[in-house]
Amino acid sequence: MLMVLSAGIAPGLAILSYFYLKDQYESEPVLMVFKAFLYGAVLTFPIMFVQYVFSVENVFHFNWSKAFLSAALMEEFFKWFILIFTIYQHGDFNEPYDGIVYGASVSLGFATVENILYLFANGVEHALGRAVLPVSSHALFGVIMGFYLGKAKFSSQDKKKKWIFLSFFVPFLLHGLYDFIILTERSWIYYMIPFMLFLWWLGLRKVRQAKELTIEHHQRNGTAL
Repeated sequence: MLMVLSAGIAPGLAILSYFYLKDQYESEPVLMVFKAFLYGAVLTFPIMFVQYVFSVENVFHFNWSKAFLSAALMEEFFKWFILIFTIYQHGDFNEPYDGIVYGASVSLGFATVENILYLFANGVEHALGRAVLPVSSHALFGVIMGFYLGKAKFSSQDKKKKWIFLSFFVPFLLHGLYDFIILTERSWIYYMIPFMLFLWWLGLRKVRQAKELTIEHHQRNGTAL
């Protein structure tokens, strides 16, 4: 049991630490980051229950609807909802890069619980594959979501709605494509490798852009390093 828990938790904590330590200015309070992680973790159970009901009742008949509606829409909407209503207005969200940290935290809370449950059901031998694919993809969806929320919070009023919309839509689209590849392609790994390389490239690009926006934000406010 300890081995499964360790294997289930370690990838999420490692990836979260990576993005957390990238913060050049005011590191987010650890308690606040933990709360965001916990929100994502708790979110796993109602979402998985609803997805189980959808599956038993055969609500979605087609692979595209399972990928985009049962998986991507359900998971990304509620992660986005949690970020908007518990983190976005919080005083500790005070620079653009913070969106990356909190987006990754909520997503990795969800991914970590999902990962632990999967490893308990299917065995610890799947730990490496789970770390490389589902855990890291959830982290990157969260990074992209957080990037756009960071842009929204520190943009002019007329652009906020655009960035808030993209903060949900882009992760939803990418998540749907991820699941669609797995569900529809027999040799899905050959499609997944370039998709994951693209996802990492995009996620790290958003990290770099968020850091640049944060530098500009501090220069405007006279708090640059």
